[in-house]
Amino acid sequence: MEVILLERVNKLGQMGEVVKVRDGYARNFLLKRGKALRATADNRAKYDGMKAELEARNLQAKGEASKVAEKIEDKNIIVIRQASEAGQLFGSVTVRDIVAAFEADSVHLDRPQVQLDAPIKTIGKHTLTVAVHPEVEVEITVTVARSQDEAERINRGEDISTRNEDRDAAAEAIAAAGEFFDPEAQHEDVVEPAPAAEETEK
Repeated sequence: MEVILLERVNKLGQMGEVVKVRDGYARNFLLKRGKALRATADNRAKYDGMKAELEARNLQAKGEASKVAEKIEDKNIIVIRQASEAGQLFGSVTVRDIVAAFEADSVHLDRPQVQLDAPIKTIGKHTLTVAVHPEVEVEITVTVARSQDEAERINRGEDISTRNEDRDAAAEAIAAAGEFFDPEAQHEDVVEPAPAAEETEK
């Protein structure tokens, strides 16, 4: 189906362009959300008549979006989730979670504005794009961690997986040191070689 875009649509075209798209995408998204008109002769004439109004409305919306963009650009939101030692989440972080995190910070976003290709399923920092307007996009960071303390360590650049391995190695070293310096073990080490040394001298 050919449609006339009433606003810029990412990866599709600019306002006023006639583009060919799948029927389902046109009906269920573009036409339904008022982002396009069917490319008929009547609608082409209709677009020409409403072009100035659409451009003025777009300019106003872009200005408002720019204010929101300034507020959230480079923002780092923290999402706490349970996860395995390997960093795999028991569940996932979705667009709904990200929108909710912004709502808690008094910033309203619509789900389609958050460009997340697939749910986040691992601990760590994840960068994604938010299109606050078809012509205004900003990057944000989502830090997923098991606790606030872990989130702070991730944001400082620490490798959590390496830290866990180091902690395990340190625990083993302490345990080994405990056995080595055990008073009884030391006593046996000192007493047993002494008679052997005397026998050698005789």
